[in-house]
This record gives sequence, C-alpha cells and structure tokens, in this order.
Amino acid sequence: MRLNTIAQRPQAQILETNKVLRNTYALLSLTLLFSAFTAGLSMMLNLPHPGMIITMVGYFGLLFLTTKFSNSSMGLVFIFLLTGFMGLTLGPIINMYMETFSNGEQLVMTALGGTGAIFIGLSFYALTTRKDFSFLGGFLMVGILVAFLAGIVAMFVPSMPGLSIGVSAMFILLMSGMILYQTSEIIHGGETNYILATITLYITIYNLFLSLLQILGVFSGND
Repeated sequence: MRLNTIAQRPQAQILETNKVLRNTYALLSLTLLFSAFTAGLSMMLNLPHPGMIITMVGYFGLLFLTTKFSNSSMGLVFIFLLTGFMGLTLGPIINMYMETFSNGEQLVMTALGGTGAIFIGLSFYALTTRKDFSFLGGFLMVGILVAFLAGIVAMFVPSMPGLSIGVSAMFILLMSGMILYQTSEIIHGGETNYILATITLYITIYNLFLSLLQILGVFSGND
C-alpha cells in the first residue's frame, strides 16, 4: 500500500505539471490575442500614448491585483484587464514606428517574428532538455531592476542614445533568460499557479518585442 502511494506521487506531480503547463500556454495565447486586439483598436482610433506615469500606475496597479487574486477567478479578470491595457499602450508606439520610418511595417513585422522565434525556440529548448534554470532567478531579478532603472534614466537623458540601445540589448538578454527560467519553474514544480506563470511570460514577450523594435528602429529604420 505504501509502495503504491510512493509510486503514485511522481505520476501525480507529472500530471499536475502538465496541467499547469497546458493552462499557462492556453491562457497566454488568449491574453496575447486580446492584447493584439486592443493594440489594433488603439491604432485604428489613433489613440495617443497615455504617458509614462499613467502607464506605470496602470501596469503596477493591475499587476498587483492580478497577483493578489491569482488563486481565484478574479485573477482571470484582472489578467485580461492588464494585458488589454498593455495592448492599448502598445498601439501608439507601433503607430509611431509606422509613421516615422518608411519601412515601419517591416520593422514591426520583423520584431514580431523575432519575438516569436525567440520565445518558441527557448521554450522548446527548456521543455525538451528539462534543464533546471532556477539558478538564473537571482541574476534575473537584479538585472531587470538595473535595466529598468537605466531605462528611466535613458528616458530623461535623450542625449545619450547609446544608453537606450544598451538598455534594449539588456532587456533582450534578460527576457530570453526569463523564458528559460519561467518554463523551467513550471516543469520542475517551482510555479504551480498558471495565472502567475502566464503574466510573467506575457510581460517577458511584451518587453522582448519592444526591445527588438527599438534596436531595429535604430539600426534598420529608414526615415
């Protein structure tokens, strides 16, 4: 009886992990589609960007509520509010690239394709190798904090374009590491809440896309 119970534990853990992984990717797909819809709506209506303060307040406020209610159905409501809001802030940025650069559409599509390729490639690697990337956790937290603060400085010091490029490059590397880390956490049972896993991956994809778009605009944009 005891041997059967012990043998069933790994199987139960595998089933639970597969469930979290399945729910995470399903919810991530839906939130990305909803975010794309709100971004498209924002572009169609030519809405202005809300500005850094409103964006930060909306982002952190909805992120807090999503995290707080992540164990209830309200968490689903707030995650869609958050991703929808982020889509609305993304629309004006894409419009700006489309209007500023003659090859703006190409830049956006290249950034989108690059984001998809990086996410799919790294996720596939983590899923197939099943390596434990939990050791990246501390480094990623510190790196993201440094990159975030550097990004704020770059916004107020436009005379240092090299800093903005450096921040974007940092975010590409950090977000790539975050994909490996979060996928590994799900696989190895470190993350059992699919709402929290989804929002982490969504934010990773969002930042990865913006960072790629900025670098492409600098090096490949045609005025």
